[in-house]
Amino acid sequence: MAYSEYVVDRVRRQLKGTGVLEEKKMMGGYLFMVNGKMCIGIDIDKDNQQDRLMVRVGKLNYEELLTKEGSKKMDFTGRPMRGFLYIYPEGFDTEEDLDFWVEKALAFNKLLLQD
Repeated sequence: MAYSEYVVDRVRRQLKGTGVLEEKKMMGGYLFMVNGKMCIGIDIDKDNQQDRLMVRVGKLNYEELLTKEGSKKMDFTGRPMRGFLYIYPEGFDTEEDLDFWVEKALAFNKLLLQD
């Protein structure tokens, strides 16, 4: 399997009640869309077999969030996608850390709805 059902369930619980939630299997991973916008996903790094989150945080505080533990540029195309981050397990193992990343994704998601 290309993603962890356990991590999917953890994220699903965090997103419950946050808006119109859609779940999709995409690009070998699992994606959560909130109010029609890509918000957060889960996949496995093929190089090291670690679970990782794919978090859409936008460009505003992108550089600051890159300094957080477990955070790396999302670059599955060979070119970093500014505004999107990979978060490795050391950055979301605890519920408090997962809460942090889900809150960042949802905060950006709300900004998208204002456009």
